[in-house]
Amino acid sequence: MIEPLLAVGLLVAVFVGFNIGGSSTGVAFGPAVGSGTVSKLAAAGLMTGFALLGGYTVGKNVIRTMGGEIVPSSEFTLAASVAVLFFVGLALLISNLFGVPASTSMTAVGAIAGLGVATDTIVWEVMGRIVSWWLVAPIAAFWVCAVIGRYLYPYLDAKVPLDSAGGVIERRSLGPVPYPAPAPEAAPRDVVGVVLVVVIACYMAFSAGASNVANAVAPLVGSGAIEPNAGVFLAGGAIGVGAFTIARRTLDTVGNDLTDLPLLAALIVEVVAASLITFLSVIGIPASLAVSATMSIVGLGWGRATRTTTLSQAAGAAMVGDEPTAEARVNALAADGQGDGSDPTAGERTVPRIGEETPDRLAATELFDPATTGRVIVLWIMTPSISAAASFLLFRYAPVF
Repeated sequence: MIEPLLAVGLLVAVFVGFNIGGSSTGVAFGPAVGSGTVSKLAAAGLMTGFALLGGYTVGKNVIRTMGGEIVPSSEFTLAASVAVLFFVGLALLISNLFGVPASTSMTAVGAIAGLGVATDTIVWEVMGRIVSWWLVAPIAAFWVCAVIGRYLYPYLDAKVPLDSAGGVIERRSLGPVPYPAPAPEAAPRDVVGVVLVVVIACYMAFSAGASNVANAVAPLVGSGAIEPNAGVFLAGGAIGVGAFTIARRTLDTVGNDLTDLPLLAALIVEVVAASLITFLSVIGIPASLAVSATMSIVGLGWGRATRTTTLSQAAGAAMVGDEPTAEARVNALAADGQGDGSDPTAGERTVPRIGEETPDRLAATELFDPATTGRVIVLWIMTPSISAAASFLLFRYAPVF
């Protein structure tokens, strides 16, 4: 029979996984749902399966880091594990109620760090390595996408215009079983584009599972209360429940409110962010998919907008202290991919060279909604701060712990 405290710990772990599913599903499938590529129900199902796969194959490395390297595993008594998970879940619940995809890994590490600081057992070398990657990862995501946006994106957009998923895929049925199929009038190029967007969204779900299953069960695994495999399946199931329920709010936020990405831009962002997080998970670093994905969007848009100015023009303006004549804005992506796909010569259009594009064209539509973006940033800072502060206060001043 399961002892009462362990039962509470398992329930809290499910609560954390539930909130992870609500947060990460929006990041992974928001662009695909917002563009009409997949439904919210399909996104939830795909998120569940691929998050579980990522947690089982790569996520165990992150579980080891969070379950015994930030603080010694001996500090994760069952009571301490329950408390840490409770603070993680509480902070994530707050972010999900606001419909914002939270930085789940930062929130979980904050709670564990609060325990370590309160008990003077935190391993600062490991914590420093994690924080260093937290700084490097979004910068890397920004610059990789900035280079793609400035030098490659316009040519990819001209050759492979992926404007909209509307009318590309239709629902058919084989008896009582529905399945997606290409619409009769859909061009092969558009079908391939939609398939790629879904595949890369699944890749993001894989990377989210690899990074985030540890956030739900690492303290329990570190305490020896459950085995790693059992923890992965527990967290994966809870993530699935969150994906089918509260993820609808974050899907709306990322897919409709925060950005207006063409499908090609969404595909690039997803590849860069998912690859970065998967790499960090392989080396055992808990990192934020939400932050990396957002910085990828900003970098891609910024790089696209800087095509109005050559490097020599920018350097000359800097030497004389003048502002460059071309206005670089991060809202430039929405100027691309706005056709309806009916123009047979769309793949042959000429791309202006760097310095020849006009700011008016690149600033055609806002990429970010300022109010939504501000809300996202505030919640990203608030959730790990709440988790760390509450954990520290509890373990420092509550005698029972």
